[in-house]
Amino acid sequence: MDASQLIAAAQKGDLAAFNQLVLRYQNLAYNVAYRILGDPDLAADATQDAFIKAYKALDSFRGGAFKPWMLRIVTNTCYDYLRSAKRKPSDSLDETMENSGESSPRLHDQGEGPESYVERQELNQMIQWAISQLNDDQRAVVTLVDIQGFSYEEAAAILDISIGTVKSRLSRGRAKLRDLMQAHQELLPARYRFPTRASVESTRQ
Repeated sequence: MDASQLIAAAQKGDLAAFNQLVLRYQNLAYNVAYRILGDPDLAADATQDAFIKAYKALDSFRGGAFKPWMLRIVTNTCYDYLRSAKRKPSDSLDETMENSGESSPRLHDQGEGPESYVERQELNQMIQWAISQLNDDQRAVVTLVDIQGFSYEEAAAILDISIGTVKSRLSRGRAKLRDLMQAHQELLPARYRFPTRASVESTRQ
């Protein structure tokens, strides 16, 4: 069955149909939660809670795209987790690296060599630490647009904000990420580091 058929069946109380929807969207939901929360265990809990909320709220779904509707519940659940725990972005890069690593289901690629895998892990850890330094709103927009590849329109629909707000939050978030990466670029894999003034001048000689 396609998504609309599964949704219709789930709205009639078919739990098996809803479980099929969960299987289709659980990786995406988890990845969004992980990037926003920065903790694999919290992300798993938030994802599970979000799907439970979605099942209970299915009667309020009036058609249209299911994915933005579902991800709005995921992001709102993440906001609830951040508020209830009064969590602040971690100041410790080492702590964040301990919690990231192989936690994301999108991190594995069986076709890559060990050096490429290690490099990608290092880059992922640095990106996750930098994202954790953003405020909640910027973190959500950066996650949806720059990490998950949603359009401005899709991100606006998911977060229930205007496209202009998406753009302004994204601009500020990207600027902060750039500053953080530049300040800690020694922790980036070599080919992802920003060129220094000395390296630029040496290439001109």
